[in-house]
Amino acid sequence: MPDARRADPTPFIHPVRIYWEDTDAGGVVFYANYLKFFERARTEWLRARGWEQEKLRQEAGVMFVVVQTAVRYRQPARLDDQLDITVALRHAAPASLHFMQQALRQGTLVAEGDIKIGCVDATTFRPRRIPAELLQETTT
Repeated sequence: MPDARRADPTPFIHPVRIYWEDTDAGGVVFYANYLKFFERARTEWLRARGWEQEKLRQEAGVMFVVVQTAVRYRQPARLDDQLDITVALRHAAPASLHFMQQALRQGTLVAEGDIKIGCVDATTFRPRRIPAELLQETTT
């Protein structure tokens, strides 16, 4: 059933180059680094919509925290590869956002992530509603 708050028919794309520090002893991207790449891309997705994480913390008193992840690895990425990290918002709720993300190398799927982030109070870390303006901006 389609969701009325579903958005991002065209994913946001953030390019990432693979450096030595991203690889493991086998010369491939260390599996946990995909979560870093996904995080950076979501941060840039927000920034492209006019929202900066530190400004949200200081001015609105909110932060986003990852509450659930699932990553599926399809192919290894290696040193000097250029990846496109996609961000597609799948569902927005009053206090959370659900994303599907991909790491693509020249259009070939390398890894995909199913990520849910929650909005929390920056001081207490208790769940809090996403500011209405931000929620409106991310779902239109």
